[in-house]
Amino acid sequence: MSADEPKVDEALAIAHGLKPDEYARFVALIGRTPTFTELGIVSAMWNEHCSYKSSRLHLKGLPTKAPWVVQGPGENAGVIDIGDGDVCVFKMESHNHPSYIEPYQGAATGVGGILRDVFTMGARPVACLNFLRFGAPDHPRTRHLVAGVVAGVGGYGNSFGVPTVGGSVGFDKGYDGNILVNAMAVGVARADGLFYSAATGIGNPIVYLGSKTGRDGIHGASMASAAFEADAEEKRPTVQVGDPFAEKLLLEACLELMASGAVVAIQDMGAAGLTSSAVEMGAKGDLGIELDLDAVPCREAAMTAYEMLLSESQERMLMVLKPELEAQAEAIFMKWGLDFAVIGRTTDTKRFVVRRQGEVKADLPIKELGDQAPLYDRPWTPTAPSAVIDGAAIVPPLPTDAALLKLLGSPNFSSKRWVTEQYDSLILGNTVQGPGGGAAVIRLGDGPKGLALTTDCTERYCAASPREGAKQAVAEAWRNLIAVGAKPLALTDNLNFGNPEKPQAMGQLVGAIAGIADAAKALDFPIVSGNVSLYNETIGVGIPPTPAIGGVGLVADVTKTASPSFKGAGHDILLIGGVPNWLGRSAWLSVVAGRDDGAPPPVDLAAERRNGEFVAGLIADGRVTGVQDLSDGGLAVALAEMAMAGGVGATVTLDGPEHAVFFGEDQGRYVATTAPEATDAVMAAAARAGVAVARIGVTGGDALEIGGSAPIALAALVETYESWFPGLMEPGKGSRE
Repeated sequence: MSADEPKVDEALAIAHGLKPDEYARFVALIGRTPTFTELGIVSAMWNEHCSYKSSRLHLKGLPTKAPWVVQGPGENAGVIDIGDGDVCVFKMESHNHPSYIEPYQGAATGVGGILRDVFTMGARPVACLNFLRFGAPDHPRTRHLVAGVVAGVGGYGNSFGVPTVGGSVGFDKGYDGNILVNAMAVGVARADGLFYSAATGIGNPIVYLGSKTGRDGIHGASMASAAFEADAEEKRPTVQVGDPFAEKLLLEACLELMASGAVVAIQDMGAAGLTSSAVEMGAKGDLGIELDLDAVPCREAAMTAYEMLLSESQERMLMVLKPELEAQAEAIFMKWGLDFAVIGRTTDTKRFVVRRQGEVKADLPIKELGDQAPLYDRPWTPTAPSAVIDGAAIVPPLPTDAALLKLLGSPNFSSKRWVTEQYDSLILGNTVQGPGGGAAVIRLGDGPKGLALTTDCTERYCAASPREGAKQAVAEAWRNLIAVGAKPLALTDNLNFGNPEKPQAMGQLVGAIAGIADAAKALDFPIVSGNVSLYNETIGVGIPPTPAIGGVGLVADVTKTASPSFKGAGHDILLIGGVPNWLGRSAWLSVVAGRDDGAPPPVDLAAERRNGEFVAGLIADGRVTGVQDLSDGGLAVALAEMAMAGGVGATVTLDGPEHAVFFGEDQGRYVATTAPEATDAVMAAAARAGVAVARIGVTGGDALEIGGSAPIALAALVETYESWFPGLMEPGKGSRE
């Protein structure tokens, strides 16, 4: 031990986030007291963010295989076959804690990290999405956090040169002390051009690539594995600092290097930096790794081995190269103005050996660092079921027209244009449908093929029933892809939950994973990648359980997609999937009636699939002119969105209590418009398929008239819908009612 290093004991291990029994386990594993550097290494590798020690047991129940799945969980990103020798590479990850502490850099580096996960696999990124949750709009930090996060997401993505094509933005007081910033990236590669992280070969050079190492982000992964206490602001030094222009150079250099044939294995330096990337490469390949940290390019003086191994400085990669092509590889990186340094070699020892200034700072069994990480079957209690309420019996406090305007002018239903206009959604020139709808659509290359992309989760449902809510999140992602004409193929997830050491929070996680599995199996919608973000709590109060879902679907011909708008006057409006009445945990119940109770709407997965496949057939046959899936806010909100998107009004009638039939959030439903001459054939086809369908209205005019309420002029709808967010972010504009 160096004289300037602290004494390693149980107290220091606890300060590093290890439990006493975990520290004892590590000491027993190596047969001695660890060095200070070794303690730092194990604290990184065994924390929740890197080891998934509370969730691994339950994640095994997720369906991850299908004929079109090329690579499931366990690599930098998931991979699916999209035909013609092409594959889609995608993943979602969280940067929640850093974004609360330093919103711009936290969000920016979240985007940068997920982009690296994708191009590390050999794919060129083609799109980004996000899933953002903030606290109550009147919380003193909310406006600051929204401004910083949105600027960070846009600043990194726009500068890097990839379009941000979709996402989800919501507000809830449950996120007051712990916001959610989940980033998703999607890339495309040739099936024969994929790269993986397992090192192979003895004596191959290990090469450090990209930007220099600094002291930013040290213990970032550990911070992500701990709850916030009153000292959250003091964690600011653990937030990384990003440089999107350096990352763009890194992308181009890496893709050129991959094409040269020099790369044996590649790993992004993400959470836990050089430690996790080196250990994972060696462990996956059943090899040892030796590093000489004197060769690591540093931007700060006198960095210790501990600091260098745990730094999470951005825009860095670790590669194993073919020795005979080392000079060629170096020339490529020199051309792009990036650091290239041979910092170690692969060995046959299965040990992780680190030297600094001639001294061995770490000598550990490499596979056991991962394989022997703690695995917990934590105690959990199921969430108590909520009583089913009779929504039709509730006396509505407002007539239908006023209730619709109140919803459209509320934080979670108002237009997010203020957010999305800060993102470049058109760069690369392939965006067919951008932010604002249920799913985005991008074109792939010069042909007709495209991808549909979405992120979803309704945390109101998950709080009431984690299993049913997670099932609904998967089903809604599936519906969003169906509604634009895509074939849903696979999903990624970001499981955002509270402290797993509390049985209630652990029960929420267990229930949500089960719900995702239920829906993914029933819909042939496998999970190919994902992230678990736990300890999202502040001073003992956890966030609402939020299993964010990212869905990817294949579009055969982007010129034949459907969009959620009325296309003209005189089109029939069809309700597919049955007349709604479920108001438990609905937006109407919360925003209009001021109640947050009842069981969430159940998801009938057989009906979900039957109705969705029927709608997909209508779109493929060109029999519908517009499609919108129904979710938050029910039929009334969907009709309003379609009317505003198309600039065309409508008149709609339905039997039953208006507040139930227009605002019920029953699942598995769609609104579609048809030319009058096609309507009878569509309804006959629905009858043959066993799908409920009803003709409920007709498009036309400059107002939306639903039920017996007064017509609402489209101009009034738009004014209400567009005014809330500017009112929050730009005082004096819009309304904050």
